[in-house]
Amino acid sequence: MFQSKKDTVYLILAGIFITNAIVAELIGGKLIQIGPFIMSLGILPWPIVFITTDIINEHFGKDGVKKLSFITAGLIAYCILILFIGTKIPAFITKETVNDEQFYAVFGQGMFIMVASIIAFLASQLIDVSIFWFLRNKTGKKMIWLRSTGSTLISQLIDSFIVSGIAFWLTGKITTNQYFNMSITGYSFKLILAIALTPLIYLGHHLIEKYLNNN
Repeated sequence: MFQSKKDTVYLILAGIFITNAIVAELIGGKLIQIGPFIMSLGILPWPIVFITTDIINEHFGKDGVKKLSFITAGLIAYCILILFIGTKIPAFITKETVNDEQFYAVFGQGMFIMVASIIAFLASQLIDVSIFWFLRNKTGKKMIWLRSTGSTLISQLIDSFIVSGIAFWLTGKITTNQYFNMSITGYSFKLILAIALTPLIYLGHHLIEKYLNNN
């Protein structure tokens, strides 16, 4: 089915990338509070997206990441279309089934978040890949941690403020103070996780190299 082992690796990484990105969009409408901090539940799958992005960058270059990012954005847009159609089709209601109001409360409002996320996602991914390869060209194959953390440091700052601003602040769901709280908290959480999970990037890189070089 695939012409090479590298095709298989890319397919697996693409599947992980797309699945986590779409799941993040679907659950992003739920806000959670940890102490004084507010953030979207959609943050949880994003560290896996970061790791996958960096691994794809290492083995398939900037074009591999850019193409996958645009494909993922298109699939998220497709999800929005299907959810929109779903909100317009009347539900068959029993005591045990979901009614229209419940369905809309979960998925209808989430569509606005997904639209915001597409914008934030593409902007952050394109910035991420540019910074990653700027650092890659400076350091060569060494210091994976530097280009991984450095690209996440900038790209996720932009992502966090764009998605929170469009999805929650501009729509009046949260106040300005809550917007800054949510954006800074989300950014800090993603950055801490990205740093903490850096060993997984090295592990993934090692396993892929071993697989590709094993005859």
